Amino acid sequence: MSDPEPTGTPPPLLATGVSGLDDVLGGGFTPNRLYLVEGNPGSGKTTLALDCLLEGVRRGERVLYVTLSETRAELAAVARSHGWSLDGIDVLELVAPESELEPDNQNAMFRPSEVELGVTTKAVLAEVDRIKPRRVVIDSLSEVRLLAQSALRYRRQVLALKQYFIGRECTVFLLDDLTAADEDLQLQSIAHGVVNLEQLSPEYGAERRRLRVVKLRGQKYRGGYHDFVIERGGLDVFPRLVAGEHARGPKRGLLRSDNAGLDALLGGGLQYGTSAVLIGPAGCGKSTLAMQYARAAAGRGERAVVFAFDERIETVLERTEGLGMGIAEFVAAGLITVHPIDTAELSPGEFAHLVRRAAEGGGGNPGAKVVVIDSLNGYLNAMPEEKFLHAQLHELLTYLGHMGAVTFLLVAQHGLVGQMVTPVDTTYLGDTVVLFRYFEARGEVRQAISVVKKRTGPHERTIRELSLGATGIRVGEPLREFHGVLGGTPTYHGPEPGTAGPKDE
Repeated sequence: MSDPEPTGTPPPLLATGVSGLDDVLGGGFTPNRLYLVEGNPGSGKTTLALDCLLEGVRRGERVLYVTLSETRAELAAVARSHGWSLDGIDVLELVAPESELEPDNQNAMFRPSEVELGVTTKAVLAEVDRIKPRRVVIDSLSEVRLLAQSALRYRRQVLALKQYFIGRECTVFLLDDLTAADEDLQLQSIAHGVVNLEQLSPEYGAERRRLRVVKLRGQKYRGGYHDFVIERGGLDVFPRLVAGEHARGPKRGLLRSDNAGLDALLGGGLQYGTSAVLIGPAGCGKSTLAMQYARAAAGRGERAVVFAFDERIETVLERTEGLGMGIAEFVAAGLITVHPIDTAELSPGEFAHLVRRAAEGGGGNPGAKVVVIDSLNGYLNAMPEEKFLHAQLHELLTYLGHMGAVTFLLVAQHGLVGQMVTPVDTTYLGDTVVLFRYFEARGEVRQAISVVKKRTGPHERTIRELSLGATGIRVGEPLREFHGVLGGTPTYHGPEPGTAGPKDE
C-alpha cells in the first residue's frame, strides 16, 4: 500500500528531540507517516521513543505511548532515570493482567489470538480516537506478532494500522525488539522509514551503541552508522563526519612556534589548514614540540586543544612546567584545553564529535586553531576492534583542514635505537612529517630531529640535534659530521677530539 501523494507545500519536518538524530535525518521525520524503530533489547528504543514524545509535549502536541510489554511504573522509572516526567504523555497500558496467570485461563477451546488481537487493536484505536494525538508510540511489535501467530495476520494487522492512521495527522513509531527468528523485511517495506539501533559489546571496555537509517522515503539523509550514547537526559547521537559538507575556510599564514631553530627547520612554520605527523620513539620530544606550537598559538590569543590518550592533565602541566614551558595560565584562560581520553569508554564517533566541537567552538569561544592528538597509538589501541579507523581519521584530518586548524598526530615507534618499528603507516596522512631519533655519540644518548616531508612550502633537509632542558626546546646546528644518525648507530667523520677542525684553521 502506497502513501498518498503529497500536494502543495510539504509540512515542516518533525523534530525528534535528539539534535544529532535530526542532523542525520536531514532535519527530522516527515510528519503523518508510520516509522519503524528496531533494535535488540537494551539498544535504546524506549529512550528514543520517550525523547520524541517529550519533544511533542514541549511543542504543545498531544502524544500517546501504547505499551504492550512494559507497565506504566516501568516507563516512569525509565523517565526518572533521565530526569524526566511522564506528565503530558498519555499512556495506554495493555500489559496482560494478573488473571492471565490463573490456571483456568491457560486453556481454551478456541484460538485466543483471534480474540486478543482484536481486543488489543480496538483498545488502541479507541484511545487514538478519544485523545487525537499527533505522535504515537506502539511498544512493541513483538507482542503484536505473538498475538497474530501467523505472518499473514501480522502483516495485515500492521497494514490496517497504517491505513487507519493515514489522514489523521498523526506520526506513528512502531518499536520492534527483533526477537523474531528472521529479519522482517516485509515490515520494513510497509514503513515510511526505518531506524535501526545496535548495541555492541567489545572484548574490553563499556558497551557501544550505534544507529543507522535503513530507509527514509522521499528525503535525503546521512547514510552509514552513527555512534551514540545513552546519558541522563536521553540519547546523544554523533553524526558521522563528512568533511565534504564543510566549506574550506580562508587561507591563513604560517603557524610559528616562537622557537627560532624549530621555525628555521620547518621553513618558517606550519601552514594553517595542514596536518603534521610527529614520529619517533617514546620520550624523544614529540609531545613537547606539539605543546610548543600550542603554547605559541595561545600566546597570540588563539585556542589550542590537546586530546591526551597517554597522559593525565596533571602530568602534562608538570612536564611543561619543568621545561620552562608552563601552560597553566593559558589553561586557566581557556586558550589551551587538555582533554584526557578514557580509552575504555570512547567510540570513534564520539571522539570525532569532541574534535569537531573543539574546532567549531561555541558558547562565545572561537574554534581551535591547533589540535593535538597524543598519541595515534592510544587512539588505535582504544578501539582495536574498529575496522575503518584509518578512513575515519583521514576524514577527520580533511575536516580540520577545511576549518583552518593545524593538526598534530603523534606516533610512537617501537624501540629506542637502531631499527624502528611503526605500528601503522601514517606518513601519507600528514602534510608534514617530522622524524625524531635517538643516536649514540661519544658515550652519550642524544636526540635528533629532521623534517622528511612538507607539502606546503620549503623546509630544511638537514638533521639537527634536539635537546630538552629547563629552558625548553633547543634545536642545534646540523649534524654534518655524523653519518647514519637516522639509523641510530651513526659514524663520526669530524675531527678527532683535541685536534683542530676546519673552522679553527
